[in-house]
Amino acid sequence: MNSQSLMTDKEIMEDMLSSQKAITGVYNTFSNECSHQNIRDDFLNILRDEHNIQSCIYTEMQKRGWYAPAEAQQPQIDQVKNKFQTISASL
Repeated sequence: MNSQSLMTDKEIMEDMLSSQKAITGVYNTFSNECSHQNIRDDFLNILRDEHNIQSCIYTEMQKRGWYAPAEAQQPQIDQVKNKFQTISASL
């Protein structure tokens, strides 16, 4: 087997995280568009489980230094906060 064709642990974890993000998006859509309450509840339970899996992957990647999103600075936080306060005030 050619060692250059193997994925690194980091690449595998990145793929797992990307997959979990897609999966949660799909289950979110299913739960939003479901007209039967029992099935919606099942989708929401699955969605919660998938978010927990995503969180575990994210945490492990952070521990390894492979995923470190930039922290928002206070001016950015204030800007977003003001934007949504303006929107909610106009409703």
